[in-house]
Amino acid sequence: MPSPNRPPRSRAVRAWLDWFVLAWIALPLTAAETVSPSNSGNRLSLRLEIQNAMDKGLAWMESQQRSQGHWSNPEHPALTGLALVALHSDPDSNRVARATRRPILERGYAFLLSCAQSNGGIYVDKKLVNYNTSVSLMALLLSGNPQHEPVLRRARRFLASNQNDFGDSGTVDDSLDGGFGYGDGSKHGDAVNTLHALEALHHSRRLLQDQPSSELKDLNWTAAIQFLQTCQHLPGTNAQTWVSGDPANRGGFIYSPTESKAGEMTLPQGKVALRAYASISYAGMLSYIYAGLTPDDSRVQAVLDWAKQNYTLQENPGMGPQGLYFYFHTMAKALRAAGVDRLETPDGKRHDWRQDLSLRLFDLQKPDGRWENDNGRWWEKDPVLSTSYSLIALGLIHRTL
Repeated sequence: MPSPNRPPRSRAVRAWLDWFVLAWIALPLTAAETVSPSNSGNRLSLRLEIQNAMDKGLAWMESQQRSQGHWSNPEHPALTGLALVALHSDPDSNRVARATRRPILERGYAFLLSCAQSNGGIYVDKKLVNYNTSVSLMALLLSGNPQHEPVLRRARRFLASNQNDFGDSGTVDDSLDGGFGYGDGSKHGDAVNTLHALEALHHSRRLLQDQPSSELKDLNWTAAIQFLQTCQHLPGTNAQTWVSGDPANRGGFIYSPTESKAGEMTLPQGKVALRAYASISYAGMLSYIYAGLTPDDSRVQAVLDWAKQNYTLQENPGMGPQGLYFYFHTMAKALRAAGVDRLETPDGKRHDWRQDLSLRLFDLQKPDGRWENDNGRWWEKDPVLSTSYSLIALGLIHRTL
């Protein structure tokens, strides 16, 4: 109820304030996140190093925008969306650079809006429809512009309608039900497309407020959790034949209920298991939290235990150099969302993952400020993609030091 001494705000003003607040909040935050006391002390040296690395990376990113407003490949607006989120990740909110950055951001938003389709999706062609829409939605959520809200509402409804239900029964009767695929009509579902969709739907859930019941198309979150379970090595919650409780895999994730990008392994008993790997395991952990599971849930704890067993920043465990920067980016989001301060490995060492990851990214940064994977899997030879992942990860770390 408005204060009797203050005139009620118009809906437009309230909407603008909502967007303004959202623009100052780190998008990957969830209610489960905490800042531990050990990270609230004086970490000035590392903070300054992170800001220095980000300054160089942000300057490089700004220089890469094309005249049409996009970054990298215009056929995939998700690349522009990631670049925009990366530019918003700058933790120094008082910098003069923020004012000079505004025209760059506005051109990027204009490009994303030009990709909005009549069905609500944000894409150019019908390839990677869910991925492009999800990441573009995340970027537009940071725009601070209430005029973008109709596009965001349509994009959210479009994403929710693309959740797999191959039996069209509203219940889980197929292993792919509840997840997301490419959005091209093919029978497919995987943990990467599902992560991007859940992230966008989770962070845009306030768009459901004050809407007519006919507009309230939301996700079947229970089915989403069920799909995630079918990608996790966890006997008791996943009945797939490849599921194993062996120490090398238990708790970890694979790409889809039928495929691991890391291949398979034969266990001592002769059982063939699909190999878990790190980037997809962190994607699964983060997706669980976006879907409403708490960090102390046994399924989240199981994947965290796997991460402790396989902790390294020299590679993407299970995949080597493939997908290295997606691994760094997703690891930072997942551990922060789960409120993890330090990871204790089997040798008893407690690793400050924020410092470890920051130092690793410092070492990998190129002299001109960009990051780039020598391995081209999953587009990571594109420095716009790898630099976006790195800046988002460093921005997240900086905010909890």
